[in-house]
Amino acid sequence: MLPDRRLRTTEHSVSERIPEGVIERLPLYLNVLIQMRHDGVSTVSSARLGELTLVNPAQIRRDLTHFGSFGKRGVGYDVVTLVDRIQRILGADHTHRLALVGAGNLGSAIAGYNGLRQHGFLVTAVFDSDPRKIGTRIGDMAVRPIDDLERVVRDQDIRIGVVAVPPEAAQEVTDRLAAAGIRIVLNYTPVIVRVPPGVTLHNTDPVHELLHTLYYLSRREGVARV
Repeated sequence: MLPDRRLRTTEHSVSERIPEGVIERLPLYLNVLIQMRHDGVSTVSSARLGELTLVNPAQIRRDLTHFGSFGKRGVGYDVVTLVDRIQRILGADHTHRLALVGAGNLGSAIAGYNGLRQHGFLVTAVFDSDPRKIGTRIGDMAVRPIDDLERVVRDQDIRIGVVAVPPEAAQEVTDRLAAAGIRIVLNYTPVIVRVPPGVTLHNTDPVHELLHTLYYLSRREGVARV
């Protein structure tokens, strides 16, 4: 799927001027819209989108006006058009290769997660330092030795790396990814890692997400302490 460079440039120049919170909410909208498209839904109102994303409909309308007026009062948004527009804004309208370090249970789950492929993310290389895992297969990929990381990242022009290793190895792996040319690191470990300038870090700790959600559950059940 080849991106339209002219449209991508226009979308990116717009997105640079909008609030970070808007960009953070766009993936919520996109996930729901892709499911709607799959289910054959042709239009969606901001009210319905709000129900499914738990975002206030007025906020949704404000967010989407940053990218032009493409909804119709009384009709709603065209689902296919909105999916296409948000994918272009996020840069998800073409394929992105990922390098995954860690071939354990978590790494295998990440590599096999269909949601990545649905959004154009392809794990094209898996690495591990455990000799017992090297050469085994995760899906249609053979696990490579960690010493091959720099060469493969360069040869495949990979810019996104996923860290799914034991906590004590997270910083070393992050350093190697950055040195190999990776520009976005997704850290699936519970430890804090550092990245050099020019590299974007995103921490994805399930415990952190659960604790964040638990706060709201506790408030609803009246057991939160202040």
